[in-house]
Amino acid sequence: MTIRVIIVDDQAMVRAGFAALLSAQADIDVVGEAPDGRQGVETARSTHPDVVLMDVRMPELDGLAAAREILAPPPGVVHVPKVLMLTTFDVDDYVYEALRAGASGFLLKDAPPADLISAVRIVAAGEALLAPSVTRRLIADLVTRRPARRKDRASLRLNGLTPRETEVLELIARGLSNQEIAARLVVAEQTVKTHIGRVLAKLDLRDRAQAVIFAYESGLVTPGDQ
Repeated sequence: MTIRVIIVDDQAMVRAGFAALLSAQADIDVVGEAPDGRQGVETARSTHPDVVLMDVRMPELDGLAAAREILAPPPGVVHVPKVLMLTTFDVDDYVYEALRAGASGFLLKDAPPADLISAVRIVAAGEALLAPSVTRRLIADLVTRRPARRKDRASLRLNGLTPRETEVLELIARGLSNQEIAARLVVAEQTVKTHIGRVLAKLDLRDRAQAVIFAYESGLVTPGDQ
């Protein structure tokens, strides 16, 4: 199945470079481009991509606002693509808020070409791009600055999880893959997927990215944990 992608970035050279790289892959089709967030939302609505590569800082409408519009569409809009944020900075408030809004992860613009291609495939498959340690550092750094009130609310929601579900959530937040969690808990990988599905449903979370943020906000995992 071909992955449909649009690229939203105010730099024409970046769009052209990413488009050429991704279009050369047999399983990826670049179906649109946009120079700002407003046109990015419109392009996403008209082309129905699987993945939106979204720059953080742009004119007209920045990447955060555009991601929010795409991920929380108005009534009548059925298609909701995955959003992968692009940034020049490895620690960025905008990226953190985008993850909270439902973005599936972020990638540095100067990442190697192979990382960009892999990121698109990972996000299209429904996974969150959380493997790089920089992502966990970003979340850990910014969650420490969140209001205590938010932490208290998140902590209360943890009570709805079983001990095993809580354990799985903690391991997700520590950056373990499904396979690694299965090995740690000595269970089948499908069992891990079932637990993750229940965690997301009970906590009303979109994906693993939001699960990691929730784990930090609730105090289940604290910055510096290994």
